[in-house]
Amino acid sequence: MSAPVQSQAPAFDISRLAPVVFVLLWSTGFIGAKLGLPHAEPLTFLLIRMAAVALLLGAIAWIMKAPWPDRRQAVHIAIAGLLVHGAYLGGVFSAIGLGLPAGTVALIVGLQPLLTAVAAGPFLGETVTRRQWAGFALGLVGVLLVVWEKVAFRPGSGAALLLAGIALVGITLGTLYQKRHGAGMDLRSGTAIQYAATAVLFAALAPLTETMAVEWTGRFVFALVWLSLVLSVGAIFLLYWLIRRGAASRVASLFYLTPPTTAVMAWLLFGETLGPAALVGMGIAIAGVALVNRPAKA
Repeated sequence: MSAPVQSQAPAFDISRLAPVVFVLLWSTGFIGAKLGLPHAEPLTFLLIRMAAVALLLGAIAWIMKAPWPDRRQAVHIAIAGLLVHGAYLGGVFSAIGLGLPAGTVALIVGLQPLLTAVAAGPFLGETVTRRQWAGFALGLVGVLLVVWEKVAFRPGSGAALLLAGIALVGITLGTLYQKRHGAGMDLRSGTAIQYAATAVLFAALAPLTETMAVEWTGRFVFALVWLSLVLSVGAIFLLYWLIRRGAASRVASLFYLTPPTTAVMAWLLFGETLGPAALVGMGIAIAGVALVNRPAKA
């Protein structure tokens, strides 16, 4: 008599944790900006960060003998990088540097998932279902509730609002462009190209608009190292990996979770307020992202 066959439980797919880890890492960007910007002007800060990461990843790609793209593909990769890193980060950091409250910036760039869903159809041929549209709407309501108490539109903030709008357009177009033209790039050499191109952009802009003075304090060095390694390497690698594996609109929905996660971090680290409306908004945002990403029934 043969022994009974024992059924084995399916192994846990660790890749399911990638969206959670991405949200946690990406959400630390505003925290790093708050620590670093008092000690360096925005574009100067970003120039140092981009140059450092470009050198690091370039060295890693060379040591590991990573494949490099041809000239045509390198141009596409650089354009995606200029949008994701140049326009988005430059716009966010500069808007905060001009005094626009972080809550207002978060609300403006929080429109990105909805804008990506609108553009994903004509640009990538993706189909967004009614359930997903409902999820995008819920997520936006949730973000609004989370950041509402920190939103402020001060007189004379037109330039800062414009920069936040540039950041919104940059991250939206960058996500779509990366999905269409850069999804197959090697992450080591491809991101090295993107950061090098962005460093050149900031090297041209920073001397024209800033004094480029830097206070090399412990907080600034910590913020620089954190944003360079955790954000520019860890979070970006995860973002591009997620874009490669899934629909751009679904990946973009994860950005709805950034303001709630950042709010919790700011509450834990800096003692910032976290009222009932924000807590309700967090639940709504999570429900919206769940609707967008829930698998369709067979």
